[in-house]
Amino acid sequence: MTPFWTAPCNKLLRVNFMIKNITKIKIPGFLFSGVSCGIKKNNGKDIGIIFSETPAICAGVFTKNRVKAAPVKLDIKNIKSSFTRAILVNSGNANACTGKKGDKDALYMAETAAEKLGIKSKEVLVASTGVIGNLLPMDKVIPGIEKACEKLNPTGIDDFSHAIMTTDLYQKTAYEKIKIDGKDISIFGVAKGAGMICPNMATLLSFVVTDLCIDKKHLTGCLKDAVNRSYNLITVDTDTSTNDSVIVMANGLAGNKKILNYNKDYENFNTALIKILKKLAKLIVEDGEGATKYITIKVKNAKTKIEAKKIAMSVAKSTLVKTAFFGEDANWGRIICAVGYSGVKVNPDNIDIYIGKIKVASAGSRVEGISEQKLKKILEKKEIAVDIDINQGNCSEEVYASDLSFDYVKVNASYRS
Repeated sequence: MTPFWTAPCNKLLRVNFMIKNITKIKIPGFLFSGVSCGIKKNNGKDIGIIFSETPAICAGVFTKNRVKAAPVKLDIKNIKSSFTRAILVNSGNANACTGKKGDKDALYMAETAAEKLGIKSKEVLVASTGVIGNLLPMDKVIPGIEKACEKLNPTGIDDFSHAIMTTDLYQKTAYEKIKIDGKDISIFGVAKGAGMICPNMATLLSFVVTDLCIDKKHLTGCLKDAVNRSYNLITVDTDTSTNDSVIVMANGLAGNKKILNYNKDYENFNTALIKILKKLAKLIVEDGEGATKYITIKVKNAKTKIEAKKIAMSVAKSTLVKTAFFGEDANWGRIICAVGYSGVKVNPDNIDIYIGKIKVASAGSRVEGISEQKLKKILEKKEIAVDIDINQGNCSEEVYASDLSFDYVKVNASYRS
């Protein structure tokens, strides 16, 4: 008999939002590339570049982990520049906790790309993802950057999205086209991430490019709002990475009247950006390491929206809740337990809990006469909804999580080897 810890899981592979003809997508003024330079052991693509042919406005949000990777520290400085022209990404090595040498390597990467592209080094942002604590093999990275610069082209999105992947099983991309000021606006987003997912003002690595014309202040406002309404509502394993970065570039080539106010045009773009990031966020949860379930946890009738989110995240992060869903066990006691230690003052005698459409707890106690057969059918599904009614206000929030399977342990137990 195969031991349970080596048995393969029924991996959740739902890619509804992925672009089918990704090689046909072109964003005016943006070039992409992805190449292999030997950082990854499997010789997969591991260096990617996004390049704007014209100066672009750029905004970003970064990890709130106090342990920040070298490229994050560099980007926090460089993103203050008036314009950004390129984003350089490597996978297979996080360049985190690498001391002064790591800082110098991140800067050298930006300088190498800048020299090759004919721009200033402060116009280059750098992102890294992979194993923490190892120095980058710069003898491989520098030739890889040079090669990636040479391979830049308008249809290189597919290569780029592969180059930023680590334990991801598939690419995560999203595309929207909207009208603003009578002009067609293209918005393309890409993300990587399957583990170390519990965002805090950013997540994993995610990049968005658009030909919209907008100023830096309002682009930053849009991004922060969109992140809070997408990436900051997901969790896979409760770990906030040292490298989390979400960056958006807007080169203005669409020719719309520049957005300088919080007006209808701003709202239209904000809505589209939220849509892009929500699509990517869903793909990240669905591709969570070892995931077999996609769980939506909605908290209703809390006193404030902040408290509703805090309760929902407490449930979503619970190892016992996540393993119960993997085992298809309607153990609602674990759910109400997580509500209780969320830090929010709740009256347990007022709490109702639903799994799917079945009410499993009423006023903090078990509902008798539940059909276990019907519950089992709900729990066998790949997508499961959990509603938690606090009954002490009128505010709601929902978050998204994966389950926790044997495969998560397998993937992360051997991540470096």
